[in-house]
Amino acid sequence: MKVLGLVTEYNPFHFGHKYHLEHSKALTGAEYSISIMSGSFVQRGEPSLVDKWTKAKMAIDNGVDLVIELPFIFASQSAELFAYGSLCLLDSLNIVDYISFGSELGDLHYLKAIADILVEEPSSYKKSLKEYLNLGNSYPVSRSNAIVDYYNSLYSNVDTNKLQDVLKNPNNILAIEYLKALKVLNSSIEPVTIKRIGSAYGECSLNNKISSATGIRHALFSKEISSIKGYVPDNTFHYLIDYINKYNKFNTLDNYSQTIHYLLNIDTKNILKDIIDVETGLENRIVNASSIYKNSLDLVDEILTKRYTRTRIQRILVHLIMNLTEKNFRELSHHYPNYIRVLGANDKGIYLLKNIKEKSNIPIITKFAHYTKYNNPYLDRIINFDKRATDLFFLGLKGNIDYMDMDFYTSPYIKN
Repeated sequence: MKVLGLVTEYNPFHFGHKYHLEHSKALTGAEYSISIMSGSFVQRGEPSLVDKWTKAKMAIDNGVDLVIELPFIFASQSAELFAYGSLCLLDSLNIVDYISFGSELGDLHYLKAIADILVEEPSSYKKSLKEYLNLGNSYPVSRSNAIVDYYNSLYSNVDTNKLQDVLKNPNNILAIEYLKALKVLNSSIEPVTIKRIGSAYGECSLNNKISSATGIRHALFSKEISSIKGYVPDNTFHYLIDYINKYNKFNTLDNYSQTIHYLLNIDTKNILKDIIDVETGLENRIVNASSIYKNSLDLVDEILTKRYTRTRIQRILVHLIMNLTEKNFRELSHHYPNYIRVLGANDKGIYLLKNIKEKSNIPIITKFAHYTKYNNPYLDRIINFDKRATDLFFLGLKGNIDYMDMDFYTSPYIKN
């Protein structure tokens, strides 16, 4: 059998995701598909629009066979760590033949060449990278400039504009990180890429049937839910209706403004120094801004610079609420992966789980409470971050009902 792997957020599942899934299956000839999906918080440093089980239902009903949760410690990280955590988990299943990801380029040649540079890190590249960082540029911009410099030092006929265009597009950047992870892991999984079509990444308007997830979320926050009908599959639309009828609101980072403001005003500079991705001096900028801005979105606007991107600041705030320190992350990542958390499956997904159980020695967790029986302290600590993230997600909804411990009370979605 041929098995296709996907790394997803499905926030929410839309026609672009369906196009990618179907074309990936056609390109690879895969009969089975597995999604490694972020759960309660996503890579941009925000809570998921809806809970992870609703996202799993959307995925399964739209053709994915098995949905596995990407642990929180990797789900809300930089593109590099997000990709590595996802591919490491996918590779550990020992049954995956292909990984398919979208890209603006739609061609692996350039992407693989860039990934090779980033893995090997030639001395001239590292020197340029350091120089651009010292000029106050963000890491993504510095890295892009350093790659262009490296290519120009080797070849006289480099199309600099094309190379820069490749490096400034977000799906290309993530694709490069997936290719890096495959190389670092020495994985046998074969990469394929599907050219992104429809609206551009981050496009806020619904002007195309294949609209961006950003545009769909923007419409859900600013208009009636009916405004997105026709821009998502029917089952996605119905799950969004069910969700809003149950919880009354979609989630956003702004729902945590009071919590963030409180944490940033209780002797937090020393705490912030330990949070992952906080470099020296940034903790002062964050705390100083928090004394003026109580709204988390305004706070992020005040903190960001050309060096500190919006998504980086948002991830730091999420890590602060979750108390994910640099030390904790580094220690836990050395003992990863150590469990497979199932969020959803159909009949083919159940068959895949049987194969994983035969070929992988990593515990498969379908009933959350069973994680304790493995007596693995690192498993306990990593999965407890998942539980805390779920609790935090529902806390952001501020409903009249207490939705604590939902991991214990919610079963995976099984479609027969």
